[in-house]
Order: sequence, then C-alpha cells, then structure tokens
Amino acid sequence: ERGFIKAVVSTQSTGIDPNESRVAVPDDRFDWLCDHFKPPSKVPAYLQVVDIAGLVKGASEGAGLGNAFLSHIKACDAIFSMMRVFDDPDVTHVDGEVDPIRDTETIFQELRMKDIAYLTDNIEKVHKIVARMGDKDKAAKNEYETMLKARELLQEGKDVRKCTWSNKEIEALNKHLLLTSKPVIYLINMSEKDYIKKKGKWLMKIKQYLDEADPGAMMIPFSGALEQRLLDDPDNAKTFLEENKTQSNLNKIIVQGYKTLGLQYFFTVGTDEVRAWTIQKYTKAPQAAGKIHSDMERGFIKAVVSTQSTGSFNTFNTTI
Repeated sequence: ERGFIKAVVSTQSTGIDPNESRVAVPDDRFDWLCDHFKPPSKVPAYLQVVDIAGLVKGASEGAGLGNAFLSHIKACDAIFSMMRVFDDPDVTHVDGEVDPIRDTETIFQELRMKDIAYLTDNIEKVHKIVARMGDKDKAAKNEYETMLKARELLQEGKDVRKCTWSNKEIEALNKHLLLTSKPVIYLINMSEKDYIKKKGKWLMKIKQYLDEADPGAMMIPFSGALEQRLLDDPDNAKTFLEENKTQSNLNKIIVQGYKTLGLQYFFTVGTDEVRAWTIQKYTKAPQAAGKIHSDMERGFIKAVVSTQSTGSFNTFNTTI
C-alpha cells in the first residue's frame, strides 16, 4: 500500500540508490496483547521509510543525479526532512559547512522548481481539453484553473501544502501528487553531546525559522549517533540512558511519521494471531471490517469495541 511510504530527505549524503527499511510502529497495547494471548503469529503496523540522499542545488534540472532522487520522492506520501546540526570532520557536507536552514531552503526550492516544471508540462494538455469541451467538462476546467493557481503560488515561493484550497481544488490536485503537497516532519539530527544536554546553537534558530516558514510544523530533535550507540550495544542501552538522563526519540519519530500519513489501525486478537490492521483515519467500522475480508463488510451487523485500561481491556458493543 502506498500509505506506508515515507521519505527521508537530506543534503548531506550521496549515492543514487535509496535505502529502504520497514519498521514496526511501537505500541504498548500491541505488546500487552501479545503477552496476554502468546500467539505464534504477531503482525504489528508498519511504516516504510525510504532514505533519499544527495539532493543538491540544481537537482530539479538534473544536477547531482537530482532527477533520480526527485522521482524517488514523488513515489512517497510524506517527507521526513533531515536537518543536520552537528559538526564532524569525518562526515563531510556537500556545501563545506553545516547550515541546516540553508540546506532546508535548498531542498524545498528544488521541490518547488520540479513542481513548476511538471505543471508547465501538463497545463497545456489540460488546456486543450478545456478549449475543445468548454464548459461541458467542468472537471477539466476546474483542474486547469487549479493547476494555474498552483503554479503561480509556487512561483511566489509558496509550497502547495501551505496554501488554502477548496474541496474541488483538492480533488484536482490529488490527481497530480505534487512534491510540495506532501506533509513534512523536520528531524533535527544533533550530536550525541548536544542532544543529551538538550542544547545546541541551531535549535532556537531552526524553531524561529520554521515558525515563520512553516507555522505549526512538527520538529523532532534526535541524535543519529546516540541511536547508533543504542543499536550497537543493546545490553547496556538502558543503563546508558539512565546514567545520562536521556531517552531515544526513535519511537516518537516512527509514531508521528505514521500519524502524518493519516493512518490508524485496529487489532484482531486470539491465541493464533495478534494483528494490527491499517486503515485510513475516519474509516467507518463496516469498511474497516472489509480490510479483513470483503464478506465482513457486506454482512456487517455491529462492532465489538475494546478500550484499554491499565493491564486489561474493557469491552462494549456498538451497533453501527
């Protein structure tokens, strides 16, 4: 399903082929159910992450293998924008020095330029339909006008996702999957030392920048170096975190990434299997049942809903 796809975009690494990873969404309820039923089959919800490296200035015109990288982003549903704020002589930066705000502006300017090029190529195709059909094809007319509006806003330096759109305009935009329409979470990659201290010269600057450039956007500080340490030495991970009075932010990144896609899940449980079923947020119970089997949607009678309290689940029936 496309709903699982995310992208991590940065300007600090190289290589044309994206790295892909599927990670389980952490959930204490799922863990409790598995401990309680002890099934041989355990299927959590998953988030698929695509690490896309090497987006540089001029990528929209093909610089730095940019066309390949941008095509990878187009296949994704949302973006983790990686903002590097640590200095390390062993980790070189394509622009020579660390500047996360400059890097972020470079990334989104290239995404805007690619969207402008895409719209310019496709507006004429839709215009031919409008010229031939006139007001008879209202959908084509709406699509044409929406595409013109989107291109104008992009040329003004505005991302599609930050602009206001009517329901009809959103319907038209959904046909094109523009790069700047994708939701974004900003990941602030700090040095281990700064992350533990919860301080860094860039944190306040980034917050002030995002408050102006992308109001309401989520930013999550973390340390790639710390996460690697915990993975390399799992036996001592808990002790290290306690001694340094810190914690991993990896679970938060995964959970918020999943939520950003507009997804949620429900569980089916038993002694044979505990499984999380992914559905779009606001899916109604009959359609959710259809994820398990189409017969369950057609013959739907009622939902038996369980809510969790400490150490147990409380069950009640509801007819829908």
